[in-house]
Amino acid sequence: MIDSMPPAEVANAERFERFGLDADAGTVAMARREFADWLKRFFDLDEVRCSDLVLAINEGLANAAEFAYVSAEQPGTIDICAVHDPRAQTLTVDITDRGTWRTPQTDPAPRTRGRGIPLMETLSDQAIIEPSSAGTRVRLEWHGVTRR
Repeated sequence: MIDSMPPAEVANAERFERFGLDADAGTVAMARREFADWLKRFFDLDEVRCSDLVLAINEGLANAAEFAYVSAEQPGTIDICAVHDPRAQTLTVDITDRGTWRTPQTDPAPRTRGRGIPLMETLSDQAIIEPSSAGTRVRLEWHGVTRR
């Protein structure tokens, strides 16, 4: 019999990948720290821009952990895959789950929650959220990202 492989963990100048992360606050915090370390190690970002990227991916991870599996019978998982294209100087981050997010608040009443999506949209050059029957994918993209 072949033993199963542990979740994939890749970090190099082109990619940062974490697949099969437990959808919980502790794992999200760990992934956020590792992503921040990856950015600082490989990219020429000032402190503010680096913080913006980390906050944006944290919102995507946190939404997946908090909402994707609320009605599920068992805990779920989250994947994060960041890819840098040195020619285009873009950094694209995909955060995926296999659950269902709650419907965003659209009424004009004062918000007590629901600031994560607007934050992702503001802090990235492009933010796309794609729900499907297989789960939700958040794609965040930044332009002008260069390596050290």
